[in-house]
Amino acid sequence: MNSTDHDLITTPVTARLLRGALDLERTADGVLPHRLPAGARAQCADAQLAMAESQPSGVRLAFRTRATVVELETRPTKRAYVGAPPRPDGVYDLLVDGRLSRQASVTGGNTVTLDMTTGISEFRPGPTGTVRFGGLPDAVKDVEIWLPHNETTEVVALRTDAPVEPVPEQGRPVWLHHGSSISHGSDAASPTATWPALAASLGGAELINLGLGGSALLDPFTARAMRDTPADLISVKIGINLVNTDLMRLRAFGPAVHGFLDTVREGHPSAPLLVVSPILCPIHEDTPGPSAFDPAALGSGQLRFRAMGDPAERASGKLTLGVVRQELARIVEQRAAADPNLHLLDGLDLYGPDDYAALPLPDELHPDAATHRRIGERFAGLAFGTGGAFAPLRDRAGQAS
Repeated sequence: MNSTDHDLITTPVTARLLRGALDLERTADGVLPHRLPAGARAQCADAQLAMAESQPSGVRLAFRTRATVVELETRPTKRAYVGAPPRPDGVYDLLVDGRLSRQASVTGGNTVTLDMTTGISEFRPGPTGTVRFGGLPDAVKDVEIWLPHNETTEVVALRTDAPVEPVPEQGRPVWLHHGSSISHGSDAASPTATWPALAASLGGAELINLGLGGSALLDPFTARAMRDTPADLISVKIGINLVNTDLMRLRAFGPAVHGFLDTVREGHPSAPLLVVSPILCPIHEDTPGPSAFDPAALGSGQLRFRAMGDPAERASGKLTLGVVRQELARIVEQRAAADPNLHLLDGLDLYGPDDYAALPLPDELHPDAATHRRIGERFAGLAFGTGGAFAPLRDRAGQAS
């Protein structure tokens, strides 16, 4: 089948063609996927959260078609930092029948430039762009287009040379995960290469990723969003953002964890619920936050973080990752006596001292692409594998299919 632009069919992008988004905002030109519902967004005016939840980590278009040409027109919003090298364009991953087939990027779009020394940002509007995937098999197939995990993405138009329809449900368990920028994707190579996306693929689960860069802060509105989102498997990765924002003290931390888990349990009383403690981050293992950009590194064109707290401040209740792990273990043990479907996964089993020696954190806070793969494979084995918190439901789904 050969096609020209005149042959292409434009299909409206609706919630029926999107997975991984909790809300869809209509814009002047198209739709903007959100990973938090409007009610949650209205309860917090934080610019960091607004940026993070609008970056569509784990959000993908999913449709069945025999099209040989697929085009997606979008308007991305890209980030730039004064004094730092330009960030690469976000990547769109095209999957055909569950396998990565092509990758592409959209140039242009809006740009937000942030000066880390002053905190001032500048917004510059830009045009839409189009990714085109041609030469696809001329047969009925399931197509997924994973949107860039690190670029706010307004979807303007989906064009194909054959009709599309939503992919029928496959009977796979839905895994709802919440975490920090590490779960969001940080420096992963592409949207299907973030550690949660890798783990979901290996575990045979449908991912809803509420990894929110800088914003895993035990916010009640996030807990309510999780409570109200249908899911079979749930995980909450807690710790690094509470430390590196220096948001709360130990006195507030324990009750906040209990309250967050109580709210999630209101909507999911018996689903497997996995609490994941922080992976290794040497700058904050024993030193409280906040963390800040290292100005010396920024002067040489690098982004690197350092801890600004004092280890002695632990005595006054300041949080470190070591303190968080200890407290999470205590809370889960206490609650599990009455909640047999509550489990703990030690983050050091995902990425610990030996891993740091082999694959150090480039900016002392975020894992690189190779480390995302390692964490994703480890999580899949520990959570979805034999004896893991998610194994019983995964096995039942596999038997049903």
